[in-house]
Amino acid sequence: MIVMYEELKELMARKLEKAGLQPSHAEIVADVLAHADARGIHSHGAMRTEYYAERIAKGGITVDPDFKFTKTTPGTAVLDADNGAGHVAAKEAMEHAIGMARENGTAVVGIRRMSHSGAMSYFVQQAAEAGMIGISLCQSDPMVVPFGGAEPYFGTNPLAFAAPGKGDDKIIFDMATSVQAWGKILHARSKGESIPDTWAVDADGVPTTDPFKVTGLLPIAGPKGYGLMMMVDILSGVLLGLPFGKHVSSMYHDLTAGRELGQLHIVIDPGAFTSADLFRQNISGMMKELNEVKPAPGFDQVLYPGQNTTLQEQESMKNGIEIVDDILAYLRSDTVHNNQYDHKDPFAK
Repeated sequence: MIVMYEELKELMARKLEKAGLQPSHAEIVADVLAHADARGIHSHGAMRTEYYAERIAKGGITVDPDFKFTKTTPGTAVLDADNGAGHVAAKEAMEHAIGMARENGTAVVGIRRMSHSGAMSYFVQQAAEAGMIGISLCQSDPMVVPFGGAEPYFGTNPLAFAAPGKGDDKIIFDMATSVQAWGKILHARSKGESIPDTWAVDADGVPTTDPFKVTGLLPIAGPKGYGLMMMVDILSGVLLGLPFGKHVSSMYHDLTAGRELGQLHIVIDPGAFTSADLFRQNISGMMKELNEVKPAPGFDQVLYPGQNTTLQEQESMKNGIEIVDDILAYLRSDTVHNNQYDHKDPFAK
């Protein structure tokens, strides 16, 4: 069913508020979720609402967190999120990072003890809208088999990047270091669709097209993706004194407990290295030149990284967002949650 952005955001915010989240935090979480759906990243959108609602209701997300922001040097800082809503912590940390980069040229802000923060494109977009380069890295629970291995060790450990061009031009992309994020497989399950055999493996370590048989995801580009996901885990986990690798808390193991996750924002002011105007001009020039590259057979046009989701967002804001009927029915219902996620096997149906 098609739903307009503001209506979807309002439905999700009210559901999260009913679960116990304070209204201002519910609004931010809902905005991040609606942002993901608008960009076609449904794995991090409305389908996550019930999971968050159950975790909030059971005490696994601090509804009135005591955020503590500590500058460790002029250009570095740590935000302790007290296991509050990760979306809220990540947004606030990025605001701090942008301010610090304005003063110092660069900023690195780590977030400790946070819950799941959703689509990271939202946070690096904050930096781009402020005329800055934004990079964000986040650890996640073990679901990816290491190259040459048969059982999960690292998470999908995503990273996101954004850079401003002229005017409203922006390059924004957000990617997991697995071939696909786990949420993409959940989305395939919700729609009863198969998945490519390059995404995941079954219990025997054999590639599968059945999203219900997945027991491990695959890293992008084999050993290269394996190295990237290790790097993300070190920078967003080990660097912040948090659990790493197979020790990262499961999304579903105990919804009464905080996740204790980590995330790292890096913000760079282009003006600290070159002319800010020239930088933005060249970013727009790169975007244009990539679009003008001769397309290969089967392609209409070459897109710059993230352009497909940006185009989808523009279409969604104009004509609405398609949401699975069952998810929309839940959002419009009086049910807070159906008690279906606690202690769930992350790969279970």
